[in-house]
Amino acid sequence: MSAHASIPRPAAARRSGPLRGRVRAPGDKSMSHRAMMIGLLAVGETHVTGLLEGEDVLATAKAARALGAHVERVGEGEWRIRGVGVGGLAEPDEILDFGNAGTGARLMMGVVGGHPITARFDGDASLRKRPMRRILDPLIEMGASVVEEAAGGRCPLTLAGARETIPIVYETPVASAQIKSAVLLAGLNAPGATTVIEREASRDHTERMLRHFGATIDVEPFGAHGRRVTLIGHPELEGSRVVVPADPSSAAFPLVAALLVPGSDVVVEGMMMNPLRIGLIDTLLEMGADIEFLDRGQAGGEDIATLRVRASRLTGVDVPAARAPSMIDEYPILAVAAAFAHGETRMRGLSELRVKESDRLAAVADGLAAAGVVARIEGDDLIVDGRGAARGGGIAATHLDHRIAMAFLVLGLAAEAGMGVDDSAMIATSFPAFMPLMSSLGAEVG
Repeated sequence: MSAHASIPRPAAARRSGPLRGRVRAPGDKSMSHRAMMIGLLAVGETHVTGLLEGEDVLATAKAARALGAHVERVGEGEWRIRGVGVGGLAEPDEILDFGNAGTGARLMMGVVGGHPITARFDGDASLRKRPMRRILDPLIEMGASVVEEAAGGRCPLTLAGARETIPIVYETPVASAQIKSAVLLAGLNAPGATTVIEREASRDHTERMLRHFGATIDVEPFGAHGRRVTLIGHPELEGSRVVVPADPSSAAFPLVAALLVPGSDVVVEGMMMNPLRIGLIDTLLEMGADIEFLDRGQAGGEDIATLRVRASRLTGVDVPAARAPSMIDEYPILAVAAAFAHGETRMRGLSELRVKESDRLAAVADGLAAAGVVARIEGDDLIVDGRGAARGGGIAATHLDHRIAMAFLVLGLAAEAGMGVDDSAMIATSFPAFMPLMSSLGAEVG
């Protein structure tokens, strides 16, 4: 049995009365991973507040320790990292075990790939299925080498970082913040300029945070929707204060629940409003969602806002493929919203969902079928035939995927017969307080 094997924990949600109250989603996972890694590569102390203390980020914290950083928790969501500086990584004595954390594993491969050390990467059964070749290919161009790997470039794998890191110009094959970030993080230890070209802009937390720590990064438009990002290597990154705002990917679950459960009125505080992360909000507004923006501000170099969300009559829309990078993790919960909308919703260009924690495209379609919702896949498009309601009553197979589990529990809150999921244990990877938070709003879930 794998060290990551666990006993499945089924859960169910029942049709609930109106959801009411104020909540704050956990800290943004993308920023939490990056704060740990860039804190590792900085000189001096980095103080992080609002850190997501889910299993994924804790795995990254453990890896940062193994690579030489002093990492300590000093309060709820409050951490201090004393880094080793660019070029100062220690070779780890232990396997870097990332559990379910694809972002953590892939970005840390970039960190290791730019340093003359060797490290072994592994994770749980879900992570072992996820392809790493798209990350490894540019790192090999930069001088790293793969000593050992599972079939198809998957974990467990052993990566030998570059003895002398080569700066490159790299055009990503797909819009992926993970590929871009891995190349930039490796490029920190390269002389001269490392450039990443994206034809479709992906989330830009790495660029923002590296700049916050003192790196020189230039971002220019490229084509109609893309960006050209250039990093100057060998910066003196300085330990900094990082305030992590609420994660829009996690806030999506109470937000959509409030839209779907009749009579609901919920306030979601401090949500990140980075333009490259709010594709779901844009889409829900197009569908007719009643979302009011309050208390706009900034935290950790990111725009934030408090949102007031009321139950709404939604209408089906056509979601363009160009929007996918700004909402790639939110398609499961958008599909649930589409099930309760009136008319057809077509979500285009979802090939990237096939290589997430599960084949999310297939998992969402199967879960909708279990809920009595009419949906189909055409190529890389998901089409949901919204009837204004969903029967529910089935059990969604989660495939060890936290977002599938939470999405179908939200569906159950508004469905006539509720909804079950075959496992909820993995929700702790990104949103450990999901059940109590939803219950505090009046949701019948557990």
